[in-house]
Amino acid sequence: MVRIFARRTSDVRYFTDDRALELEGVRENGPGWWWRGEGDVRDPAVVSRVLVTSDRSAIRGYDLVVAAPRATSILLAIDPLSSPGLIAAHRAAVEAAVTYLEERAVVVRETRRGVEFERSGVWESAVAFTHGLNRHGEPHLHDHVLVGARPRDSAGVLDSRALFAHAPSADALYRATLRHEVAQRTPWTSWRSFLGAEHVVGLDEGYRALWAGHHRDRGEKLSWGREETLASWRRDAERFVSIGEVDPPSTHRRHLDEHRFCGAMEGRMDVSRRHVIAAWSDAAVFGQGARSVVRDVDDLYPALRNGLGVHESVISVAEARMVGAVRELGPRPLQREELERWRYRSRDRERSREGRSR
Repeated sequence: MVRIFARRTSDVRYFTDDRALELEGVRENGPGWWWRGEGDVRDPAVVSRVLVTSDRSAIRGYDLVVAAPRATSILLAIDPLSSPGLIAAHRAAVEAAVTYLEERAVVVRETRRGVEFERSGVWESAVAFTHGLNRHGEPHLHDHVLVGARPRDSAGVLDSRALFAHAPSADALYRATLRHEVAQRTPWTSWRSFLGAEHVVGLDEGYRALWAGHHRDRGEKLSWGREETLASWRRDAERFVSIGEVDPPSTHRRHLDEHRFCGAMEGRMDVSRRHVIAAWSDAAVFGQGARSVVRDVDDLYPALRNGLGVHESVISVAEARMVGAVRELGPRPLQREELERWRYRSRDRERSREGRSR
């Protein structure tokens, strides 16, 4: 899940003071890592320089909270040996989400001769902090990514409307990348159900009930060491009651779930690039790398390729769904070479239809 919180203060001690010792020894370096920039991530004075803004804005920057699905976080507790791979997979997916937001949602509104337009920007720097617990001691793998409100070489702050508009797409892209990376870096396989729940093959749903993540009170900020964390999870596991596993689909490992993709467009009047990115990411049931998602969407939907900010180009729902081609040629493959063949067959199909209509 990707959530965005505006920050109105430059006090970053909440992040720099938390050593996140629950992940000590299983992640690369400490909790802080630079997405862009350099310096001592333990020094509040260094980290606070990320939060750059203009003199006219009360918002100094944003805290992009990127959290792994519950089932994936639970693997930290039941399979500690796979924790390094899980954390590396998560961080790779975080990078993908932040990259997407910068490329498509960091825009500045400017007015020239009475005409308003959007100009793309980039963040001067960005720093992230990886944590593995929630306030109730449950496994909860997540990052806080701090970015400034004012992009590099800009007099004004970014248009927050674009940032929030693209957040659902960044979230879907994060999860698709995470599913892909987890399969690459660990013995586990994760997948997304038609109803939108994230599952892990072989993970009993009783663990999700054990560490549900929903509590009436917010809880106090915890600071546990690695051994204390593992001991707490072992005590929790004594209350485990088996519910059973959810079986993954036998299909959709190499192809898009076209039913789910089409369903994502239901109720829309038109479709922009961010909607296609989100729908495609969620329809890649067993995951797909971010670069492949973006490449495939841009290849299949060239009219949307330059979409930026809130005012993106749009196409019709029918164009987005490509139902005719899918019915005739089958679901779109997720492998590059197979998708290329699908595209060529689709072009031949269109040429043949045009020839018959003359």
